[in-house]
Amino acid sequence: MSLYPKAKPRRPPTSIVNPLGPSSRHTNANNANAPQALTDDQRQEIKEAFELFDTDKDGAIDYHEMKVAMRALGFDLKKSEVLNLMRGVVRDDTGLVEFEGFLRIMTEKLQSRDPLTDLRRAFHLFDDDNTGTISLKNLKRVARELGENLGEEELQAMIDEFDLDQDGEISEAEFLAIMMDGE
Repeated sequence: MSLYPKAKPRRPPTSIVNPLGPSSRHTNANNANAPQALTDDQRQEIKEAFELFDTDKDGAIDYHEMKVAMRALGFDLKKSEVLNLMRGVVRDDTGLVEFEGFLRIMTEKLQSRDPLTDLRRAFHLFDDDNTGTISLKNLKRVARELGENLGEEELQAMIDEFDLDQDGEISEAEFLAIMMDGE
């Protein structure tokens, strides 16, 4: 059972469908200049997101579908940013983006993503009480949410192993050191 409708609703007037305006022209999305450094898993994830939001399966998505697909892939952009990205890959005057154009945009976004920013965002998912540290309580909550059946002793051992200043909690600096070790 899908949470998403099987068919797109009736299309609104062209001015709404193509917020880029009629001057937006299709560019060859099969451009040889498109970056190619994605892993197979990343490419598959992008393809699945595109197909999920291409609800009428016509091989193209509009602005609204693109924004939601990008959010599903971890990019929450402002309307103006999405429209700007679309300008280079829209199909004709329809305002629609085909898979190759979406792939090109997502490849560029993934390659320009700052891993340090992503790690800091992950830290704050653990630190839900905004103390600036990951406590045993935080770690218990995350383990429970992930369905991990770890005892308090195991979780405390994790903290103890990476708690460099031995204050009983993992600071953001310690978390970053753990996550970047070996890179």
